[in-house]
Amino acid sequence: MIRASSGASAKASPAPRRSSLKASPRSAAASSTTHTLEELQDLLITSDMGTRVAARVTKGIAKGRFDKEISGDEIRLALAEEIEEILKPREKVVDFSDGPRPRIVLFVGVNGSGKTTTIGKIASKLQDQGAKALLVAGDTFRAAAIEQLKVWGERAGIPVMSGAPGADAAGLVYSAVERAKAEDLDLVLVDTAGRLQNKTELMSELAKVVRVVRKIDPDAPHDVILVLDATVGQNALSQVEAFRHTAGVTGLVMTKLDGTAKGGVLVAIAEAHDLPIHFIGIGEKAEDLRPFSAEAFAKALVGIKAP
Repeated sequence: MIRASSGASAKASPAPRRSSLKASPRSAAASSTTHTLEELQDLLITSDMGTRVAARVTKGIAKGRFDKEISGDEIRLALAEEIEEILKPREKVVDFSDGPRPRIVLFVGVNGSGKTTTIGKIASKLQDQGAKALLVAGDTFRAAAIEQLKVWGERAGIPVMSGAPGADAAGLVYSAVERAKAEDLDLVLVDTAGRLQNKTELMSELAKVVRVVRKIDPDAPHDVILVLDATVGQNALSQVEAFRHTAGVTGLVMTKLDGTAKGGVLVAIAEAHDLPIHFIGIGEKAEDLRPFSAEAFAKALVGIKAP
């Protein structure tokens, strides 16, 4: 349902807000190659990319590029090419029209990452495409999350299934999947509680949701999408580790790239984890959830304006 060719996504995916990752003319013209590379590496680290990945990128652009004086634009382009090389294998637009029916999709992530809003945006796209879906308010700990999902459901004309605050989330999801089967629906999109990755009991509950769903369909959930907040920086790496272990994450969405966050941690995640990146969120509107483009993201990260 939500789909685009890889070629189309590179054009249709405006990059996140450009960061301050810009090499100064003075550093570009410096006679000392070592000094220039050190300055570039520092710039990458401040984008939340991390020391190890920043070192890899600067090492890559050092080969044969600094034997003469080059401009700041040339440095930025070289950086973008190295970053895109890391990100490109992770670029994958998810196609909800494929697979079994109903296709069961869990959205996981910590409080404030933008899970509920992301589900709402996807629901809006699905409604435009004529899909029959069911939204499940599985974050039973927060009444506000339930109400927020209901608002998105009403906007999209898609039913929302919820329980009382504090209800058993696994039982609710089980009932939702049964309903989807009975009503011959295409998709079940499940919001989950904003579990902090260091809360063992809450992570255990998420694992319980996965186990219960598999009683109905051994292959479910068919997608487990981890929603990451760009503003948390390197902490996003530990979130990927924790949720991948607990819920079997199959893909990523990064939100809140419309503010001051640089999003460089997404490069570190792509280097460390073989996980597809499906979407980026660059605003509050449904159309602000864009298919991920490695080329556009890399250029924005180093300050190259989109054409």
